[in-house]
Amino acid sequence: MRQFFKFVLATVVGLLVFSVLGFVLLAGLAAAIDSSGPSKTVAANSVLELKLDKPISERRESADLNPLGGAQATIGLVELRDVIRRAKTDDDIKGILLNLQVVQGGMASLEEIRDALLDFKKGGKFIVAYHEIASEKSYYLSSVADQIYLHPQGTLEFNGLSSEVMFYKRLFDKAGIEPYIFRVGSFKSAVEPFFRENFSDSARYQTVTYLHALNDHMLSQVAASRQIPLARLHVISDSMLVHNAPDALRLKLVTKLGYFDEVQDYLRGKLGLKADNKPGLITLGDYQDQDGKTDSEGQSSGNRIAVIYAEGDIVTGRGSDDNIGSDKFAEAIRKARLDDKIKAVVLRVNSPGGSSLASDIIYREVVLTKKVKPIIASMSDVAASGGYYISMACDTIVAHPNTITGSIGVFGVLPNIQPLLADKLGITVDRVKTGLFSDLPTITRALSPYEKQQLQLEVNTIYADFTTKAAQGRHMPVERLRRIASGRVWSGTEGKKIGLVDVLGSYEDALKIAAARAHLKPGDYQVQRLPRQKTAVQKLLSRFTGGDDDDQAAAQARALQAQLGPLYPAVRQYQQLLQMRGVQARLPYELEIR
Repeated sequence: MRQFFKFVLATVVGLLVFSVLGFVLLAGLAAAIDSSGPSKTVAANSVLELKLDKPISERRESADLNPLGGAQATIGLVELRDVIRRAKTDDDIKGILLNLQVVQGGMASLEEIRDALLDFKKGGKFIVAYHEIASEKSYYLSSVADQIYLHPQGTLEFNGLSSEVMFYKRLFDKAGIEPYIFRVGSFKSAVEPFFRENFSDSARYQTVTYLHALNDHMLSQVAASRQIPLARLHVISDSMLVHNAPDALRLKLVTKLGYFDEVQDYLRGKLGLKADNKPGLITLGDYQDQDGKTDSEGQSSGNRIAVIYAEGDIVTGRGSDDNIGSDKFAEAIRKARLDDKIKAVVLRVNSPGGSSLASDIIYREVVLTKKVKPIIASMSDVAASGGYYISMACDTIVAHPNTITGSIGVFGVLPNIQPLLADKLGITVDRVKTGLFSDLPTITRALSPYEKQQLQLEVNTIYADFTTKAAQGRHMPVERLRRIASGRVWSGTEGKKIGLVDVLGSYEDALKIAAARAHLKPGDYQVQRLPRQKTAVQKLLSRFTGGDDDDQAAAQARALQAQLGPLYPAVRQYQQLLQMRGVQARLPYELEIR
């Protein structure tokens, strides 16, 4: 027996030592990753090369935050703006090369990048663009360049914006699924894919309206940069006059047809190099690693402005890195409110909405914060439905002209899968209950007319509460607010005209407004970004030790995206449907503008 206990004790000690050593090794590996220095220094007479070949999000998720890789990283909008701003005053950077193909970003995000590029040119530096294939969005960015090169056999898309939606009615009919729909507002079309085969008249009308508003704004910006009359650009776009590279050159959308070596020749001329000298190009990642700091003004000041980034679907609980968890974001706003060093808050919103309950939890913290310090909403690509809900109590709402906003409405969906179970699968369901409605909500039987009525009343109540609070935040009669609500989607320009938006502007404008409201001058404050992102050490250790649920879910999503490629959006939409709980304040359908 003594020998047995000796072996058990030795085994336990060995496991303990192995665990400690393993933890130390992992920590050392993570520290090595986290402390790895910049891979390339900035040489004098360099050009910053921006490829923008990854999805653009509000804050980046790169190899630093995802040490094991395995899926596509993102380009952070905030970091990209800071890099371009720093390059403007960097004597070693003489210009920017936009080496763009298909840019993956929302229209408001692209405008912020475009504005940063225009500001860069004010420093007397050049921008040259090169395309092999130019999408509508990539050309929108490169239109600011001094010279635009297009490969002689390349293509340039210049035929307007579009948006398409998948409808599932026939699939549900074949599968034996009967969706019960509860909604308020003729424009609340988020549920139309479940019971229609195409757009309703109201959904088509609102989509056409805001798409034209976004397209008109984009063309007006291009017209100003390329010095081409706006009416002429409309003709080129609407008639699809650009079929090949020579067409793009003839119509003056690009300045040169050439290969990349010819772009390098142009750079040699700008940099004063000899023909056998290679232009010094530094990538976005390498240049960004030179200085990880952002918003450097006022670093010595104790005053702060908190910028809280709310990006993704709005869900109850803690949420994950890819969405807005009500607990996590309510806590972030609460901490900013209670921190005396934080003099103002900017709520940066990029969300199509989600749970109405989660939205209201976050809304309450915004209301409380507004009572003690300025809180400004800065709308990015999308701030609609629940995204508008969490913004509407702010002192000032700042949006881009091409922000998608509004969609003030709610809906609920409850599927009846009894026909699927009985007719398709041969499964029957029986139940025992203590009350007449004890099993409500249920998806395994049809609803009675009374049950449908009660569920619709619940949706009506939430809509009444939503619109009442929106009217209070917008300082307008609730009757007027409801006339522009009803689930309708608006562009930022339209939202400004009808009172849903206060100021048309960028994140920088929102930050300046917050500083002015807090009586802070430039240099008197520093920016604190919330919620805090995990370091490489934390990411790596949580991955090996089982981590928290947020990290595991994010890792699984990245792996699934890498495997499915273009099919991933459909799977993601299905996963979102499964996660929906309670009444939803969500943007109509899965919006993707291209």
